[in-house]
Amino acid sequence: MFPPAILSINIMEAVIRDFQCFSFNGIVDGMLIVGGPWNIMNGIAGILNIITISGWAGIYISQNRKHRDMIWPDQLWFWIIAYDLWNFAYVYNCVPDHSFYAGAALLLSCTIPAFLSGGKGAWLQHRTHTLGVWMMFVMTFPNFVDTSMFAVKSSHNPTALMIVSGLALASNVAVFVYHYYKVFKYKRNILKGEEVHTDLGSYKDLKNLDQTAEPALA
Repeated sequence: MFPPAILSINIMEAVIRDFQCFSFNGIVDGMLIVGGPWNIMNGIAGILNIITISGWAGIYISQNRKHRDMIWPDQLWFWIIAYDLWNFAYVYNCVPDHSFYAGAALLLSCTIPAFLSGGKGAWLQHRTHTLGVWMMFVMTFPNFVDTSMFAVKSSHNPTALMIVSGLALASNVAVFVYHYYKVFKYKRNILKGEEVHTDLGSYKDLKNLDQTAEPALA
């Protein structure tokens, strides 16, 4: 349960910050924050993202890949896309001037491998690695994203903020409806980490890539 617990706590921290930023309008911690209903919308999207995490009992260590990746078969592409939209909206809302690098570029760096055969199922592992490397880099060279020639500033446009958070909320509502439709249809005990999406081709394709699996907790 460690991977989903850490993931959920991390998302909830960002949700709380989004709710806090709703009341901000001005310079906060050296950065311009434009608070508004988009913060509440995206906070709700983050909560939905947490409660659609499932299938951690099926996590295993790949035996047929060079680096023995941690594979999470039930963490499929639609949840990943909903997470990406939520996380980008969070950065855009709460750390706007860092959103190009800490949002778009960083999310793409772990999502693209999740759609390639050599990286399927290992999205959370890629997310952990890329986020860790980025945080070490930006804390060592903070001027890179703030004042250097490579800095990319946010427009702080309320319409853009509303659109980004609206997309995040809509995608997570869709995943929530689909997820719990299947939970009730197949009577999955999600509190015990049972996998929900075992009927999908993307789940089966992933399992076929790793015919020999060693449980992560073994």
